[in-house]
Amino acid sequence: MIVALSLLAYALLLGAAGPRLLQAASWADRAPRLAIAAWQALTVTVLASVALAGLALTFPTVTVSGDLAELLRACVMAIREQYASPGGAAAGATGAVLSLAILGRTVWCIGAGLAGMARERARHGRILDIVGHTDAHRGVVVLESDEPAVYCLPGRQRRTVVTTGALQALDEAQLDAVLAHEHAHLAERHDLILGLARALASAFPAVALFRLAADETARLIELRADDAAAARSGRLTVAGALLAVASGGIALSPAVALAAGGAGAAARVRRLIPPHKPLGSARTAAGSFAVAALFALPVLLLGGPAAAAAGHNLCPDANVSASTAAL
Repeated sequence: MIVALSLLAYALLLGAAGPRLLQAASWADRAPRLAIAAWQALTVTVLASVALAGLALTFPTVTVSGDLAELLRACVMAIREQYASPGGAAAGATGAVLSLAILGRTVWCIGAGLAGMARERARHGRILDIVGHTDAHRGVVVLESDEPAVYCLPGRQRRTVVTTGALQALDEAQLDAVLAHEHAHLAERHDLILGLARALASAFPAVALFRLAADETARLIELRADDAAAARSGRLTVAGALLAVASGGIALSPAVALAAGGAGAAARVRRLIPPHKPLGSARTAAGSFAVAALFALPVLLLGGPAAAAAGHNLCPDANVSASTAAL
């Protein structure tokens, strides 16, 4: 019971304080990749903590097992002892429902989200096959439109789409910059990162943490792609390119695509104008350690009692029977 309450308290504390701390962090825009990992760690850890709390209520033997396999092989007598009382049975049933509901809802929404994304990409890909033509030199699909837009379509058949309006609005350096931006999205699988965040927001719409995480993840992956493009083409070149395609990203790109322009482009341009100030190796290492600690603490809360109790004999009857049989 103490382990379950500790995990629930940890989840509540993270859910309440975590978003405020991350949104107020001045380093997030300077290190968007680390900030993305922090939001992912925060959401996954909150879910895992609640699910593990339910598991701790359901199976009292979690205090004597170091992993799931050991837990499943744990002595049945300890479980019978808990479920012999009405209070223990009620706590166990509540924990089982809680864990299964969280796991089932999460898996369902992630699966449904990925399937929906795949269908929408396939549908848009068929449209591009009809109305677009391939530019083999640049490795892009050119779409006839006066709107300046550049976006990528992730998936099995990755495509980067450039409109004729964008080709007219961008010079060669700016075009290279936006293509580098889209290539960063594809190479780092930002579609999956954003898809996971949106799936969790859909699974638990009443929890503000997941809505904020989805919004911040969408913003941060654009900052990360901007930085990747700036490393190749220069920050001012990327800023000029974003200004040129800012309107077209909203008008033309489908919801499952990742566009260079679109909402938030003005703030991204302002961010690119001053010289870049890296976060520094020491602060990056500290942030990485904090992200790892978010994941590790629920495991320690659950596994600490296991390590302490591993040497205790909680199944005396079984051991006595085994000794008698040996004699």
